[in-house]
Amino acid sequence: MNDELTLIENKIYEVRGTKVMLDFDLAELYGIETRTLKQAVRRNIERFPEDFMFTLTKEEANNLIHIGVSQNVIPPEYNIGATSVFAFTENGVSMLSSVLRSPLAIQININIMRAFTRMHQLIFAYKENNLSVKDELEQIKQQLAEIAEDLESNERDHESLFNAIAEISLKLQLNQSNPGRIAVKGFKNDSQQ
Repeated sequence: MNDELTLIENKIYEVRGTKVMLDFDLAELYGIETRTLKQAVRRNIERFPEDFMFTLTKEEANNLIHIGVSQNVIPPEYNIGATSVFAFTENGVSMLSSVLRSPLAIQININIMRAFTRMHQLIFAYKENNLSVKDELEQIKQQLAEIAEDLESNERDHESLFNAIAEISLKLQLNQSNPGRIAVKGFKNDSQQ
């Protein structure tokens, strides 16, 4: 059953920001012709509003066919030709079970719903994991900001220290250039007398 779910998951695409399955893939899974599936849908079109099923543009269909062929999930000889391709959302696939009533169609629908559920779980787990990564990144960002602040403060402290050392050094040099007696106001130097 796991292989069957993987096979189904490989037939789920993202179109217009929505996970969908294409009519020819569904027909293959149900063991019927694509035109038979489309006829059943057209006879019950009121059950398939735009958020359940929509028709792909020729460009969207060609892009998906190209992707599917390159991933070996669509045979290279497949050609959409002049026919339109129906894309069924998860709700649309679920609605197909009320239109296609064979035991095989019911079993396939159950497996498709399981595949969608598994994909939802994977997406949820990814988002949850992604949130914890975002939290960790925020913590690291905060720590880096604090380190930068500390470095800036240390730099200012070092600059003050170096200035104080330079000032003391200058005073020492001045004292060394005038060794000997200390000049006192009001008294003259012996050499000046």
